[in-house]
Amino acid sequence: MEDVGGHQIQTIYDWDSLAAIPEAAVVGAAAGAFASTDLPTLAPLTSSETFLDAYEAAARRRFTSDEVEVAWAASMYPAAHNARGEILFGQPPVAGEALRAQADECLRRARA
Repeated sequence: MEDVGGHQIQTIYDWDSLAAIPEAAVVGAAAGAFASTDLPTLAPLTSSETFLDAYEAAARRRFTSDEVEVAWAASMYPAAHNARGEILFGQPPVAGEALRAQADECLRRARA
């Protein structure tokens, strides 16, 4: 570890990122964001469906109906965060447009 001010760093905590969230929320957020390349956006619905199916196959279990709802709601988290940044920093509304186009269907699948 690096020496800082005469002390050797043993541990660094990122308290802003520390959270206990359900597996379905993590998977859903990944399903919504995995297809982003240059500019962060929201994956197309069919891509998110494929991602969720592939995750369930790899995990060798199906999500419960509640977990499916959580996953679909969480799929919008990254896009909503990125849309906020687009507005604040005057960037092209890539995530914002994708979110507007898909929000109703994602929310329907989330039963929200």
